[in-house]
Amino acid sequence: MKKVAILQSNYIPWKGYFNLIADVDEFVLFDEVQYTRRDWRNRNKIKTKGGIKWLTIPVQSKGLFTDKISEMKVAEPNWSREHFKTIRHEYAKAACFDEYAAFVERLYTEAAELNFLSQINALFIESICSELEIVTPIRQSCQFTLQDGKSERLLSICKDLHADVYVSGPAAKSYLDESLFAEHNIKVEWYEYGNYPEYSQLHPPFEHAVSIIDLLFNTGRDARSYLRRLN
Repeated sequence: MKKVAILQSNYIPWKGYFNLIADVDEFVLFDEVQYTRRDWRNRNKIKTKGGIKWLTIPVQSKGLFTDKISEMKVAEPNWSREHFKTIRHEYAKAACFDEYAAFVERLYTEAAELNFLSQINALFIESICSELEIVTPIRQSCQFTLQDGKSERLLSICKDLHADVYVSGPAAKSYLDESLFAEHNIKVEWYEYGNYPEYSQLHPPFEHAVSIIDLLFNTGRDARSYLRRLN
């Protein structure tokens, strides 16, 4: 039974995003849809001494109200250097910083050469999956012929991938037409995040909803074990 998940790309996503990728047979980065401001597409959270801090990739979005995520360009050339500088400052004393510092720095060096947000997000997501030994194939939505309509677009990808089950995040419950999938013998399965084990985080109190890099720097090679939800 083949399971497929389809999500917009996020910048250095939280552990739940990678948990979902690991739990399906094929994953699609769904960036041929409208870019949304103040969302996870170009920003995420890290822990600092002063609490939660947002890291945001500046993009050229002013006046571009209908542009796709895949069309978003980076607005400032030095964002990558500044982000890693902040990460190094905030996580230098984390238990496993030295273990992952070179890996993360290399990603930011490579990201500095990319012009589009989608490319940057894909670089981080695919590279971190590899580091976590998540072997799920990752595809891009631009590889598919997409139909009109929110549910129809997702269904067309599932059909192209010969999916038996479409695994969706809970946010889609407000619009997804499950009956449409049922007509094509594709079951919709709602993914439940949460109930993850806590780990020794550098700056208490503990916070689950932060970037995956927090997990890497604090737990090192044990990071994959913290993607498994508790019963």
